[in-house]
Amino acid sequence: MKLIIPMAGRGTRLRPHTHTTPKPLLPIAGTMMIERIVDTFSKTLNQDIEEIAFVLGDFGKEVEQKLTDMAKRFNAKPSIYYQKKAMGTADAVYCAADSMQGEIIVAFADTLFETAGKVEISDADAVIWLKEVENPSSFGVAKMDGDRISGFVEKPSEPVSNLAIIGVYYFRKGEDLRDELAHIIDNDLKSQRGEYELTAAIDALLEKGNVFKPATVDTWLDCGTIRSWIDTTNHVLSGEAATPLEKISHEGCTIHPPVFIGDNVTLKHSTIGPNVSIESGAIVEQSTVEDAIINSNASVKGCELSNSSVGAFARVNAFSGSLHIGDHSIVGE
Repeated sequence: MKLIIPMAGRGTRLRPHTHTTPKPLLPIAGTMMIERIVDTFSKTLNQDIEEIAFVLGDFGKEVEQKLTDMAKRFNAKPSIYYQKKAMGTADAVYCAADSMQGEIIVAFADTLFETAGKVEISDADAVIWLKEVENPSSFGVAKMDGDRISGFVEKPSEPVSNLAIIGVYYFRKGEDLRDELAHIIDNDLKSQRGEYELTAAIDALLEKGNVFKPATVDTWLDCGTIRSWIDTTNHVLSGEAATPLEKISHEGCTIHPPVFIGDNVTLKHSTIGPNVSIESGAIVEQSTVEDAIINSNASVKGCELSNSSVGAFARVNAFSGSLHIGDHSIVGE
């Protein structure tokens, strides 16, 4: 099984943090967003992930090395591809054409989800991951005919289905998808938005008689904005990611779980939590912090922070309220 992850987008709604860090590499309770995605597949598929193909923008060698190291942690071959210009989802996936043979999964890098048990893919040409939603008019949805997907509708004005497409797709023959993508791009078949759309290739496969089956998810988590990044972190903290109180080293602090405390974090005379994630090497002293993300090696002193996100190596002193600052920023003297 090969996993293709398009992640060339700039993550503009998560600025200032994405000025320096690609969105999929932002941490969620100690683990990169993209690593959580791969881990979900490793737990829910009945097959090993043999290769992970990353489709990147101009992120630099340090990011590429982090992704390479992560793939190796899953015993998978890392492959790096580049999307030089944003031309749509079909173009993004097609950038990894050289890896599109045999069974593949396409998963966009901001698609975090949770599902119980294993995903069954043995009796279908393609599988689309779906989530039941209350407002289907805001999503692309799948129409069902028994246990098979019969079609797709983008943001339906009429209630044809409440099963939203979350951005994860399995194809038994990756080369079939590759050929449809090539046809779209070679013939300049753009959508009304002026982009090459992955859904056009999926529609073509469906029309040719491919059997599409659904895989439903229990939870679909969004990380597209700073607030949703914090909310998703809080959701993860409510599960297995929280640090047990007895394992938190501190000096004169009050801890209100759930919290995540990374390695080599210094906590002194502060009130921490609930819903706080503090990444490795950070310092919090003489402060009250709740509903916040403090990134690695940041320093927070003499503050009262809520609904906040502090970038890596940033320093915040004597501040009260909500703030969102990027890496290496300074607030206060």
